[in-house]
Amino acid sequence: MIHDANERVLKIDAEGYLLDPDEWDEIAAAQLARQEGVELADEHWRILRFMRSYYEEHQIIPDARFVIKFLAGEMGYEKSAARNRLFTLFPYGYVKQACKIAGMKRPRAWSTG
Repeated sequence: MIHDANERVLKIDAEGYLLDPDEWDEIAAAQLARQEGVELADEHWRILRFMRSYYEEHQIIPDARFVIKFLAGEMGYEKSAARNRLFTLFPYGYVKQACKIAGMKRPRAWSTG
């Protein structure tokens, strides 16, 4: 368990993923990011909001390929630059950091992009 800025208790698993993705909000994201040593900037937030929107629409966690496509299409990166940017923003990886900070449950094994 961790406490967010509102002193709300966030229930997390042993690896730090939220047990209930519905508990996620931007305050929770900021706390989860602090736990990961990530200082959230505008690009982080745009990616996290895209991931949450995708999750809400499809009820599944977006594969890294969809986030890379978002970076390329919406943020103007070339595909290889988009992949590199994703892993620059989340240096310990898409699953380990981006999914965790976005409040997703830990994904099972699948493509990291």
